[in-house]
Amino acid sequence: MSLSFRSENYGNIAFGFFNIESDMLLLENHFFFADRFCGWMGDLSEMKAVESVLFEQEVHVIEALEKIGDLMGAIHGVRFTGFIGRIYELFSFPPDPEKFRQNPEGFRTQRIVEEEIRRFSIQRSMCIRFHRDNRVLIGPYEFSVPVFHELIGYVWQGGYPRWKGEIRPAYVRGT
Repeated sequence: MSLSFRSENYGNIAFGFFNIESDMLLLENHFFFADRFCGWMGDLSEMKAVESVLFEQEVHVIEALEKIGDLMGAIHGVRFTGFIGRIYELFSFPPDPEKFRQNPEGFRTQRIVEEEIRRFSIQRSMCIRFHRDNRVLIGPYEFSVPVFHELIGYVWQGGYPRWKGEIRPAYVRGT
């Protein structure tokens, strides 16, 4: 599940997986797939000699909170609103809490999830900027390098529930 991480300019913000059968991540109201995030991180890591790296990526943005939905209501099966509610209608929370693990094959649902998010979002360019002076900007959010590393670690471990069977997808392993 998504967790709260400390940004330098907006306080605590949500980042992470929001459904174990999808590999889509949210950054507050910005949505993108984990394989893309891992690709961006790989691109950043290859630019070590550059003082400031800037690139832009297309992401889905949901501007109205009610269109995002109620994550806790959807998890508990009582309120299926917005995009998150729709995803939980398609991929419900497992009745057995022991089965609550991030699916390393969640990339297989990307086509379905992409179709659904298009109904709720607009596509926008999101700036990613890495400064050698210990600042990382992802969209409007600025992170210290240690918190940025926490975001990467979160995806590496498979979020709050961890990867099912401790099996990481190839895009996480970089293979």
